[in-house]
Amino acid sequence: MAGADEFLKRIQAGDPVAFAEFVQTNQSQVYNLALRMLNDPQEAEDVLQETFLNAYQALPKFEGRSSLSTWVYRIASNASLMRLRKKQPDIVSVDEPMTLETGDDLPRQFADWSSVPEDELLNSESRQVMGQAVSELPETLRIVFVLRDIEGLSTAETGEILDLSESAVKTRLHRARLQLRERLSSYFAERLQ
Repeated sequence: MAGADEFLKRIQAGDPVAFAEFVQTNQSQVYNLALRMLNDPQEAEDVLQETFLNAYQALPKFEGRSSLSTWVYRIASNASLMRLRKKQPDIVSVDEPMTLETGDDLPRQFADWSSVPEDELLNSESRQVMGQAVSELPETLRIVFVLRDIEGLSTAETGEILDLSESAVKTRLHRARLQLRERLSSYFAERLQ
C-alpha cells in the first residue's frame, strides 16, 4: 500500500515518468472499454486520449477513495457514455412485443441455445454477431455488461465506477443478458437446425 501511496504522490506532484507509467498500465483496458462501448476504433482512440487528458487535469483533486485504475475506468466510462448519448440509439424493451411490417405484434421469444457447442459459440461469425448485439444494447445496460462480463470487474467495482448500487448493477446486468439472449436466440436457433 505504501508503494501505491508513493506512486500517487509522484503522479500528483507532476512526475512525467510516473504519469507515463500510469498511462502505460491502464491504456489497453481503457481502449478496450471504449471500443466495446462505441464499436468504433477511432472513437475509442478519442476516448482514450480524452480519458488520460481529463485524468491528468483532475489528478490534483484525486483523493484516493478508490484505486487509480477504478478512477480512470470511471472517467473512460463517462467519456464513452457522453459520446453514445450524442448518438441517441433506439431503446427497445424486452417486455414489448415485436411489431412486424404488417403491423402484427409478436411476443418476444427466446430459443434455448445452451446446447450449442462451445467452439460454435466462439467462431468468428458468432463473435461478430455477439459484438453487434452488444453494441445495440442501450448504453446504460451496455456499460454494465462490458465492465462485468467482458472486462471481468466485480459487481462492487462496477458499481463504484458507475456510481450505482450493487443491486442496480445486478438489475442492469440481468436486463442486458436478457436482451442479448433475445437478440442471439434467432441466430443460434438457426444454427441448431
